[in-house]
Amino acid sequence: MIEPLAGKVLGASEQAKFFLENLRFTSSPLFVIDILIVSFLFYYVFVFLKETRAMRILYGLIFLIILMALGSLLNLVLLNWILKSLMAMLLVAIPVVFQPELRAVLEKVGRSRLLSERVFSKEDYGEVVSDVIFAAKYLSEKKIGGLIIFQRSDSLSDYIESGVAIDAKVSTQLLLSIFYPKSPLHDGAVVIVGDRIISARSILPVSEERLSPDLGMRHKSAVGVTENSDAVALIISEESGFISLSTYGKLERRISEERLRNRLIGLLRHGKNDQNNNRTIQKGENGSDGESK
Repeated sequence: MIEPLAGKVLGASEQAKFFLENLRFTSSPLFVIDILIVSFLFYYVFVFLKETRAMRILYGLIFLIILMALGSLLNLVLLNWILKSLMAMLLVAIPVVFQPELRAVLEKVGRSRLLSERVFSKEDYGEVVSDVIFAAKYLSEKKIGGLIIFQRSDSLSDYIESGVAIDAKVSTQLLLSIFYPKSPLHDGAVVIVGDRIISARSILPVSEERLSPDLGMRHKSAVGVTENSDAVALIISEESGFISLSTYGKLERRISEERLRNRLIGLLRHGKNDQNNNRTIQKGENGSDGESK
């Protein structure tokens, strides 16, 4: 029983040594390109998983792989057999555990920047922003809750399909009609693509991060959708009437009208180029304001 296992371990060790001995720049004219591509893939996965719950699981997998390599090099037959059995089970469990992250990665890889259409043109984003701000001001004054999502490069088709199809040009009147408290569409989010309202009453993912306890479902949903995409979320608090803006999982609360206009125009015009500026905004930087709905 031990001899076959030892043979397998030594075989793996010999294969690893053979690979390292033949890993030379002269082995292939495309060696450097090969290394760069692999390095880029590892870096892309690391950046994507960074600061997510999947990163902690990935650290555990890396530890097991290192332990397995040591077991092979030191010919620790029993340990290596246990780890191989464990890795076989993990191969089945990984797609289940990493399902949200894998799905998001595949969506981004399959989406070509060069082929994607521009969501906003110079002619329409200014008018759209003006109509949305007028509606947000009115809702804020009347303390009527609202959640408006702007799609940018990343597709929001899953969230759009969860709501009620609208497909109408953005206007202040239409937004006020949707968020009117007695309207059947006032719950959930409105999704705007380009200069059109595509859906209302859309269901969004709730952020799993620990946010301020005074924040309600609208704010948590706004942070959740911006954590999973490059969308921009505008929130009007039903309790306080304050207007907030969420991008890249960050929440800027009690934002002024002038700053809101500048931020929206900048975000919709420049896309992800504004991401670095967003990272300087801390969650709840304006303090607690009683926004609970």
